[in-house]
Amino acid sequence: MRLQMIVEAWEAVRATRSRLAKRAALAAILAEAGESIELAASYLAGELQQRRTGVGWATLRDLPPASTSATLSVAEVDAAFQEMAELAGPGSAGRRTALVSELFGRATEPEQAFLRGLITGELRQGALDAVLLDAIAEAAALDVALVRRAAMLGGSIPAVARAAFRGGAEALEEFSLKIGRAVRPMLAGSAPDVLSGWESIDGGSATGAVGVDTKLDGVRVQVHRRGEQVWIFTRSLDDVTDRMPGVVAQALTLPCDTVVLDGEALLIGGDGRPRPFQETASRSATRSGEEELQAFFFDLLHRDGVDLIDAPFAQRRDALVELAPRMVTDYRAPGQVTEAEAFFVDAVAAGYEGVILKALDAPYAAGRRGAGWVKVKPRHTLDLVVLAVERGSGRRRGWLSNIHLGARNPDGTFTMLGKTFKGMTDEMLAWQTERFRELEVADDGYVVTLRPEQVVEIAFDGVQRSSRYPGGVALRFARVLRYRDDKNAAAADSLASVQALLV
Repeated sequence: MRLQMIVEAWEAVRATRSRLAKRAALAAILAEAGESIELAASYLAGELQQRRTGVGWATLRDLPPASTSATLSVAEVDAAFQEMAELAGPGSAGRRTALVSELFGRATEPEQAFLRGLITGELRQGALDAVLLDAIAEAAALDVALVRRAAMLGGSIPAVARAAFRGGAEALEEFSLKIGRAVRPMLAGSAPDVLSGWESIDGGSATGAVGVDTKLDGVRVQVHRRGEQVWIFTRSLDDVTDRMPGVVAQALTLPCDTVVLDGEALLIGGDGRPRPFQETASRSATRSGEEELQAFFFDLLHRDGVDLIDAPFAQRRDALVELAPRMVTDYRAPGQVTEAEAFFVDAVAAGYEGVILKALDAPYAAGRRGAGWVKVKPRHTLDLVVLAVERGSGRRRGWLSNIHLGARNPDGTFTMLGKTFKGMTDEMLAWQTERFRELEVADDGYVVTLRPEQVVEIAFDGVQRSSRYPGGVALRFARVLRYRDDKNAAAADSLASVQALLV
């Protein structure tokens, strides 16, 4: 299968907002994949088969001119990335750079943009996974529920695609929960406030009964144990057991032989409050440290030979509390929405990220967000100034897309806080492309530097320390709400006000 076919399918998916159209485009290309089905499914999910390639941004800045003809196959692409991943020792950096140059030199401009996105993770969209699973079911003429369940228990979409096309329903039914193999995590939808989330679950649940969990701002962990052996997996299914000895020790204290738990690992300060996410993330990325991460669990998927994923959440929660009463998240089962709203206020005041509303009758299920869990977080906003903008790629080619955000300094200059391309509609992209050309002062072919005049309202989840930006801070999960033509740059938020938001 040629890479061009994957790229064209990806661009077709990006070009439409229709879920049905996305599914049809994905199903069509999967049906043609043949022996390349695993690679096709992996690339359409925005992922390389290789977890690490050693290729960074610096290597991708100096690429050869694009090819005028599409000749690359997905098998050749995979072989090149595999060779990069296996390189080590003296001379490996030079050889890796040469391989990147050779691969990108054979790629057309759209293929280069696609490959760059695969390497950097920019193509990865969790929301697309559910559509891709639906497309696998459609292309293989199989029940979608069976495909989703196999993906949840098997973890890997490429593996499920291979089983679906080569073994059909019988092969998919062989996927089961196995101790030591990560389960794809259940995810939560979002709501702007507790009332909206409550109504969402009340309308989609058979019983309408709702529980409320604290939302921890830590590292999602799935803990497996068999006897004295423990495995810890992240949300992305990476094995981080050796990085969390404290969580391993917690698991070994539980009165059971086999268990699978879902929760969050984080650092807790001496005052009993959660530490900032950046500190937790930094500790989880290393194999040594003075402070140990502590796990708090909110779900139980298996205990001593009994799978609980199909049991209602209320039953799983009761079993969890019985097993690990001192390791569970703070939780309520309120009878009224006003009680849930009060719990939300208390949770945020205690340093938690928010709450997750949960349907008490919902099974544990990976797939579409919001089926049984809905998260609610307080929304922060800032009015910032656009300092520069990057040319778009893929579906956004021809537009100016990724904006550089700046906060106001006392002397009237601006300090960069980060970048974002989130939250932009096609109409907004068209508008800002025209607007920013009016403000252009320089263009190096990739970044267009602007006069600092345009104010934009940005929503974000928090502020963290950063050595990457000169202000020492960066915004977490920044996204565009709207452009503020009613404000000038002098009315933008100051760097000092942003720094004051650090926990």
